[in-house]
Amino acid sequence: MPTALSEIADRLIAAYDDAVTLAPITAARPAFSVDEGYAVLEEIEARRRAAGWRPLGRKIGFTNRTLWDRYGVWQPMWAHVWDRTVHGAEQGRASLALRPFVQPRLEPEVVFKLKAPVPVSDDPVAVLESVEWIAAGFEIVQSHFPDWRFTAADCTAAFGLHGALVVGTPLSVTDANRTALAETLPVFTASLSRGDNLVERGRGANVLDSPALALVHLARVLSGQPQFPPLAAGEIVTTGTLTDAWPVEPGETWSSDYGELGLEGLTVTFT
Repeated sequence: MPTALSEIADRLIAAYDDAVTLAPITAARPAFSVDEGYAVLEEIEARRRAAGWRPLGRKIGFTNRTLWDRYGVWQPMWAHVWDRTVHGAEQGRASLALRPFVQPRLEPEVVFKLKAPVPVSDDPVAVLESVEWIAAGFEIVQSHFPDWRFTAADCTAAFGLHGALVVGTPLSVTDANRTALAETLPVFTASLSRGDNLVERGRGANVLDSPALALVHLARVLSGQPQFPPLAAGEIVTTGTLTDAWPVEPGETWSSDYGELGLEGLTVTFT
């Protein structure tokens, strides 16, 4: 990696470890590109593996097109999720400390576990043939850039904005329910609440027309990135937020409901 990009990786890792903000990369390097962002991410992830981190799958960000104008990012991006960032929920409930995160926000998502490589197909039933189960998820995203102001290249390099992922109760994908799930994923409505107050609702179609098709998008992107491994059996993939990303504070409890999709929602208390 060129020295300048390695130095960017140094700064981002330090900001992550110290839970602090720093100026966007593009503030000093306006021509910093998404491809360079992935080169920095590749360096960061190599260092994490060397330090003993184990990748469990991927997160896809900015799949919700309704948010592109708001954040000034007009394309999805991805990053790995890790054994140190993925958390389970006991009977749909979990507790998570926010202290390690910078400007944390919460995103309700649909999580998939793969049992086979994802076909590059626009047929969602064929896509779901590669899926072992689906589950509700809360991704805690964070921005090391002040006021959540960045470009696509900035947030690609900065861990894909990933902080943590809480995964709910899995629902197995079977021959009996595969077609119904494929039909429901674009049209279901998820609800996000803080305490007893409904905050927002979001439809499955917000996520690249269907969370299942977000998997296809990622498979296509990875086919053009030989420096990264393709999607494989055993990975979990969280496909992007169904609503806006909402700021969270210690002491709050947030919950989700996935309506007609039939997933058990999540309840997470932040400390």
